Amino acid sequence: MLSDYFSLSFKNLRKRGLRSWLTILGIFIGIAAVVSLISLGAGLKTAVMGQFGSLSVDKLTIQNKQTGFAPPGSAVVEKLNDHDVKLIESVNGVEIVLTRLLRVAKFEYNDASTFNYMVSLPDDKERLLMGYDAMGFEIQGGRLIEAGETGKVLIGKRLAKGDSFDKEIYVGKNLKINGKDFEVVGVLKQAMNAQLNSVVFMFESDMNELLKINNEYDILVAQVENQNNLEDVAQRIEEKMRQDRHDQVGKESFSVQTPLQAFSAVNTILNVINLIVVGIAMISLFVGGVGIANTMYTSVLERRKEIGILKAVGAKNKDVMWIFLIESGLLGLVGGVVGALMGLGAALGIASLANSALGENLFAVAISYPLLLGAVGFSFVVGVISGVLPALQASKLNVVDALRG
Repeated sequence: MLSDYFSLSFKNLRKRGLRSWLTILGIFIGIAAVVSLISLGAGLKTAVMGQFGSLSVDKLTIQNKQTGFAPPGSAVVEKLNDHDVKLIESVNGVEIVLTRLLRVAKFEYNDASTFNYMVSLPDDKERLLMGYDAMGFEIQGGRLIEAGETGKVLIGKRLAKGDSFDKEIYVGKNLKINGKDFEVVGVLKQAMNAQLNSVVFMFESDMNELLKINNEYDILVAQVENQNNLEDVAQRIEEKMRQDRHDQVGKESFSVQTPLQAFSAVNTILNVINLIVVGIAMISLFVGGVGIANTMYTSVLERRKEIGILKAVGAKNKDVMWIFLIESGLLGLVGGVVGALMGLGAALGIASLANSALGENLFAVAISYPLLLGAVGFSFVVGVISGVLPALQASKLNVVDALRG
């Protein structure tokens, strides 16, 4: 009997082909929005979390708060210095402190020039190895800079492609930075952290000499002895620096950030985005449900004689109700399947375009089968619910009145 219901429902929907597709337009737009944006959201989360790849679970990042929009370290009231390094190293639970400079410089190669970021590497061998480990450096060509070398640089893969210079930068070539030649000794493999793919790394002593920097740092990375005490160590550093700088609680001129704080902040933003996306999609699904209900009411009016004939030959109220419920459910189901496929295709297409524009494979769309099945199942439920009232109306039609049309 159930197969007969489905067979009859399929035939009725095929008769109203164009109207059926127009009816489910709102449904598959809503489902497509949910699937594509949530899938892209997962890819975005992977990409954004890659930006924190240089933050290990046993390291704290200390930096001064900016006073305006300017390159890192250039718009702060009191800059980090050797005194701060010694202060942090004296905190119980801190093993070693890594200093880092992040500045903008003029780069020249192949008679072309551009402005880009460069990041310092510690001259000290122990700190240098810690820096390589913290940033997860992997070499694609050449080698890493060794302690004691001067006039050498490492460059990110994207910069090495030479898009800004119309020529690829090879290992062994010289790159002019602020008018001084530096030898490229290594090209880094593509990293999840997009910033690492476009910067130049050089020893701190070289950067100090090049930019005339004396006793100041943009970022300090503190290696803790026990990662389980990370939060406690961060609190001790805050208290000691606050006392040293005579800052009031809540008005600190510096920040101490843990990997967990960075992750939580990004996670909160992404969750808010997903909620907004789901809210927009719900509106679209509501509109689609109203469309299905409207179509089913119209169908009841158009098929009064058909309903009368079915009842005259022995069909019961529940039989008529099942036929209309199945029809509305099928409208939702087809809309869900089409929407899920469209959403997945849109997510893959957008991710591909974004990766092509960025020149890096940052967005990887995660195909979630529970999400796809859930979206299709939900759209089916929306279709069934939308058809309940029209189905009840159809089932309660009097045989004589129905045959009169």
